[in-house]
Amino acid sequence: QVQLVESGGGLVQAGGSLRLSCAVSGGIFSINAMGWYRQAPGKQREFVARISSVGFTNYVDSVKGRFTISRDNGKNTVYLQMNSLKPEDTAVYYCNIQLPYGMDSWGKGTLVTVSS
Repeated sequence: QVQLVESGGGLVQAGGSLRLSCAVSGGIFSINAMGWYRQAPGKQREFVARISSVGFTNYVDSVKGRFTISRDNGKNTVYLQMNSLKPEDTAVYYCNIQLPYGMDSWGKGTLVTVSS
């Protein structure tokens, strides 16, 4: 079945940058939207960023101007460039893809820790 593998998380100082990647493999013929969610300790999972199949994007207000989502359709990979990181960005970041026929899929998550 479909596999999503996130990478790029780690420990970074406030003001620093990280780039997350999510590589999709398996029996994929097409992917519609791709996106990122995050969950901080003790908090609910929240939407972070989304990109459509043709490159339209949207973001949660708290990351606008700092994060950029992009995708490489040839590699079935979605990225999240995170700049000017803040301690409140600390969370497990999850990749999500939307598939045809009303299906979607999630990765296992990658931890981002921002120190102050």
